[in-house]
Parts: sequence; structure tokens; C-alpha cells
Amino acid sequence: MRPGQQQRAQASAITRGRPPAAAEPAPAEKLRALFGDHRLSPGQRRIAQYITDHLTEAAFLTITDLAERVGVSQPSVTRFACSLGFTGYPALREALQPIAIGALAGAPGAEPAEARPNELQAAVDAEIANLEALRRLFAGTDRVLEIGRELATSVPLTVMGLRISVSLAEYFAYAAKRIHPDVRLVSRGGSVAHDALLQAREAGGTWVLAFAMPRHAKETLAALRSARSTGLRVALITDVALGPLVEAADVVFTAGTGSRLVFDSYAAPGVLSAALLQAMADADPERTQLRLEKYEQAAEQHDFFLED
Repeated sequence: MRPGQQQRAQASAITRGRPPAAAEPAPAEKLRALFGDHRLSPGQRRIAQYITDHLTEAAFLTITDLAERVGVSQPSVTRFACSLGFTGYPALREALQPIAIGALAGAPGAEPAEARPNELQAAVDAEIANLEALRRLFAGTDRVLEIGRELATSVPLTVMGLRISVSLAEYFAYAAKRIHPDVRLVSRGGSVAHDALLQAREAGGTWVLAFAMPRHAKETLAALRSARSTGLRVALITDVALGPLVEAADVVFTAGTGSRLVFDSYAAPGVLSAALLQAMADADPERTQLRLEKYEQAAEQHDFFLED
């Protein structure tokens, strides 16, 4: 059908009350739909990325060949397929092959190669979406300000992050020590975490700020429950809105993590952490100013930093 004829057919369909048929999704969009709604381990992400980058070849490989190309075991490929909801690799391959054939045939609606984001650009795009969601959360700041005040008045204040979440907890604790008189970092689970939480409560602490990023560890859930058992209240920063971690906390802030690369990235949790630090600083401006001035004096006296 010529372009003019196609436009007239679409207009005719609209006048008869029937919208024109939607454009067929591009192969890349189909793959994003297939992989994007599942929480994948770093190894599984490598498989997904290989299939995405080599779709027209990967969709026709045996499980042995695919495992060899990616550098993983055959059971890893099987677990990957099952994590997507398939009965095994053959069922996944059966779903991939029509997408690959469409890509080979130049499926309608397919993006030009130069217009498609590469792997790193797609990861940035995903993080931008997470930050947009956080921006909507910040449309009402009362909750952030309220919890910031609560954390500021908890002396000591316990900050907890286990396994991959340690980096976020360390960042928050490092900054909070500049404006708060007693910040205690818990980065180990088990009985060590329980002892630290119990000591914080006995010292007069009322709150613990916890970070729980995927993959969520059982020891994190145990530590949250331990904190509650000592009488501490728990403010949790995590990527989920439902589940046992959420149920074990008094207050939950949800911030999405970037999951397009082998390891997660944490743009939104990082900004959320900075916002809570800001709220803590604003809760007691005199104490904040005094402590910051003392720190700057110490930094100058001991020559902590390079000259800008």
C-alpha cells in the first residue's frame, strides 16, 4: 500500500470509529518487556545483556553454546529462563526466536540502530526514571522533614547497612557525624548487629536508619526485627514497597535502583539519603552550624584537604 493510500485507510478507520492498528513494538522493546520486570542476579544480567546484544544469533543457540558464549554454566542459563517464568531454556528460546526473526526482517516500528541507546545510555535512562519517581515523592516534603527531625533527636543515632548496602550506610553515617553528636554505624549482621543495636537503645537511642538494597539479605531482615525487639524504631530506605522488610520497619522510603548493568546503581537512594541529611541539619540549625564550624576548624588545623 502506498503512503497516501495508507493514510486514507487510517483516516477511514477513524471515521468509522476504529483506530488504526498500533505499530508493532520494536525487538528491543520486546526484550525489555521480557527481561525488565524481573529481579535478576548479576550473572543472570550478563545472560540477558548477551541475548540483547546478539539477539539474532543467541535466539538459535543451544543451551551449551549460549552458556559458553556468556561464560556461565548450563544450570545458570536454566535458572535464568526459570526466573523469567519459563519452564526451561527451550521455552525461552522458543519465545526469543520470533523476536529475532522480526529483527532480521526489519520488523515495523524497529528503531534505527543509531537511534537505540547503548547499554550504558540505557542504564542512565533507567536511573533518570528512578529520579523522576523520587521527584514526585518530594512533591510533599512533610514526611521527609518529620523523619529528619526524629533522626536528629535520636542520640545515639544508629545507621545500618549490610552487604551491598554498606556503601550507602557509610555515606550517610560519614555525613551525619558532621551534624550529629553520636552516630553509630552497623555494617555486620548476626549477633554483632544485635549487640550494637541493644547498646544504642540502652544509651538512649530511639531510631535506626537502615538501608536494604537488592539482593535483600536474610540477615538484614533479622537485624530489622532485632532493632524493633530492643525498642528502637526503624526508618528504612529500600527499593520495594511491599514484603517482609517493609513490614519490619516503622517508616519506609522507597527509591528505585538501577538494574540495567551487572551491578546495581543507586542514584535515587543517594539523593534520598542527602535529603534526609538536609532535614536533619534543618531540624537543629544551631547545633548544625556549631558542629560544622568545629569540623572546618579541625580540617584546617590538621590540613585534611587539598587546596581547590
